Amino acid sequence: MKLYLVPTPIGNLKDMTFRAVEVLNDVDLILAEDTRTSGKLLKHFEISTQMQSHHMHNEHKTVKHLVEKLKSGMSIAVISDAGTPAISDPGFLLTRAAVENGIEVECLPGATAFVPALVNSGLPNDKFVFEGFLPVKKGRQTRLLLLAEETRTMIFYESPHKLIKTLGHFAEYFGEDRQVSVSRELTKLYEETVRGTATEVLAHYTNKPPKGEIVIVVAGKA
Repeated sequence: MKLYLVPTPIGNLKDMTFRAVEVLNDVDLILAEDTRTSGKLLKHFEISTQMQSHHMHNEHKTVKHLVEKLKSGMSIAVISDAGTPAISDPGFLLTRAAVENGIEVECLPGATAFVPALVNSGLPNDKFVFEGFLPVKKGRQTRLLLLAEETRTMIFYESPHKLIKTLGHFAEYFGEDRQVSVSRELTKLYEETVRGTATEVLAHYTNKPPKGEIVIVVAGKA
């Protein structure tokens, strides 16, 4: 009776740990955000454990049933498409329910995008705040106004087609000279990090539209 949270590579398959492969082989069931994506990963590592879909659209409905499975003695692993479960991905609701029901929870260390982005940004990392994705519409301005006063380094996730808009908002609300670092396609073939002021980084990506997964690291208010 145990719930495992298992990180998976964010790009480079070599970042999969021996322990992660062992756990995924040993558990009774794997909960995957997208079984098609995870199916390729499991096939690569020759893992034949049964998979079940577990994503943001069904996790509210399935938590109770999954807790019952755990109580019956099953061991279950949660994986996301990439990175550590529950970090801007499904996993929190089931983890909370497991803890509330006295079920042991173990999270393996492993890949997550914001840590390398923070460390290689060159910005202070002794204190930081992870914001994930900003609100798309409602609440976005309120959040930005609040974060404009944040003194710790801030970390955001963003999609490629919204990066220009978000960088523009950072320049507007945080100031054009605020230091920004954008890491793209971490661990993959075309990995890059662009650093500079909000205005400089905005100009770079305006001229060179971005592709791939993106992490933005922003300096706190001085």
